[in-house]
Amino acid sequence: MTELRNRALQLLARREHSRAELHARLASQAESGEALLAVLDALEQQGLLSDDRYARQRVVARAGRYGNARLRQELKQRGIGESEIEAALPEAGDELERCRTIWARKFGQPPETPEARAKQTRFLQYRGFSHEAIRHVLRGVEDE
Repeated sequence: MTELRNRALQLLARREHSRAELHARLASQAESGEALLAVLDALEQQGLLSDDRYARQRVVARAGRYGNARLRQELKQRGIGESEIEAALPEAGDELERCRTIWARKFGQPPETPEARAKQTRFLQYRGFSHEAIRHVLRGVEDE
């Protein structure tokens, strides 16, 4: 069990991990499921493992490139609960401003043809931005 705890600490020293990620990484090395859960519980109680902290860190790190839908999806895939996701998403900042910045960096000028508009829309949708943010950016509508 000490070896399992040390391995968990090594992983957490490199970067934050969600509980689900750490469980998946350590499952093959654990003697039993109960031992692994005990180690994870102890790390949480000591404040060394936190899904809330992981979610906030992940959102801040990736907000410059992705919209809220994409951030939400990534966090769900990593086993973060809905309440932690909702608490972390405001850390990303204004989605419309992020969308505008990414659009300007990639394209810089309004689409001139329907094909160009579709291409820009698809790009921003893939990045996880809301339809409303995309619409505002492509139409050049400023916040009122």
